Amino acid sequence: MPVLRFRVAWEEDDQVYRDIEVCTGQSFLEFHQTIIKAFEFDGKHSASFFESNDRWHRNREINSEVLINKKDALSLSMTKTPVSALISVPDQKFVYVYDPVKEWTFIIELIGVDKEEVINRIYPFLVRKEGLPPAQYGVRGVSGDKLMEIEEKYDLGPDEMEDGYGDEGEDESGEGEETSNEDEFGSDVFDE
Repeated sequence: MPVLRFRVAWEEDDQVYRDIEVCTGQSFLEFHQTIIKAFEFDGKHSASFFESNDRWHRNREINSEVLINKKDALSLSMTKTPVSALISVPDQKFVYVYDPVKEWTFIIELIGVDKEEVINRIYPFLVRKEGLPPAQYGVRGVSGDKLMEIEEKYDLGPDEMEDGYGDEGEDESGEGEETSNEDEFGSDVFDE
């Protein structure tokens, strides 16, 4: 059975992505559950896939709950819709939105197709992880204590943290210091 490989990238930072393989008969619900695990979300909220074009415009919706779309037709259900049923072009794109309140948005692109499944691999399968996933609740990344350690290590004050540059080597006007061959007593060091 053919295997579809998708890249699922966080919309706000495309350096944070997961590559996931899905068998052609597997549903969008299985794909959704794998995305949730891959990005370390709790799975307590509804989600939707949207068919998309090259400009990431959202078209037909595939929802985790049965809803009525804009044209009074039922949205496609994740449980009943196989992923392969909506693959119409070699670089098929989807937009995935988790939690309608927070709107965690991911862009999904078909990046490859393998002819056969890998033996003893359970699909959907997480092939690759890049970048720290966004924190669903609170903050993920460098803690305040760790930031203080970094600041002390490099002796960075609050002003230097802001723009990345210190004021070392600048006089009051902000210009660089003039260098001279004179020592502190006014005599030329090299004239001996």
